Amino acid sequence: MTSMIASGIENGRRMNSPITARNAPLSMPGARAKRSCRARLAAALLILPALAGCTSIKAAEGPVRLRRIAYVNGPRVRVDRMIEDSRCPAGTQCIWAGRLVVRATVFGGGWSKQLDLTLGVPVDIADGKLTLVGAVPDRPPGRHHYDPRSYRFTLDFQGGL
Repeated sequence: MTSMIASGIENGRRMNSPITARNAPLSMPGARAKRSCRARLAAALLILPALAGCTSIKAAEGPVRLRRIAYVNGPRVRVDRMIEDSRCPAGTQCIWAGRLVVRATVFGGGWSKQLDLTLGVPVDIADGKLTLVGAVPDRPPGRHHYDPRSYRFTLDFQGGL
């Protein structure tokens, strides 16, 4: 690389420094192209992180885990958390069957709605009914605490959307 020394007076100060693409006069050959290339590179480096957040999450069509999105015959549903699992443990007889309730977010067109879903109870949403139709595993006998991450939820939507 050859180095040129700028000498002269600029803004009342004497200059004796190497000429680089950054301080080269625009009339110098190649100076404008180097600045333009740097500007494009800087813009690309600023845009890339923003584009990285644009990935889409694929919705599953079968049973889903907590915080995963399910495609349910039209809307997309994300089961956010378990609120209650008071079902009768597997292999036992109970006076009251208990219930399973989850908090879910439903996504459609340009809207979303958060609601509670109870196992087997249809909920009106948009122009149809959304139902939590299954949850596995069944509640194990003799255990009051369980790992919600092991659950898989099955949902169904009947309607138009």
